[in-house]
Amino acid sequence: PESGLIDATEESFWFGFKDDIMIRDRSAGEGSRIDIRSTSRVGLSDLGANAKRIRDLLDEIETRLGKAAA
Repeated sequence: PESGLIDATEESFWFGFKDDIMIRDRSAGEGSRIDIRSTSRVGLSDLGANAKRIRDLLDEIETRLGKAAA
């Protein structure tokens, strides 16, 4: 937690393809900045899986932050 980094791996259900996910949280003024990267280990196309994963993570963060502010 002190480093602000989260490294994770997600494996696809059917074929076991692995994607690497990196989330970095760092201070930015009075708030923080969250950077997210998701990359496939194999192949040239992920059929949009990495972009969807990033959108889903950002949506979940916004939802949780909204609940915390309420």
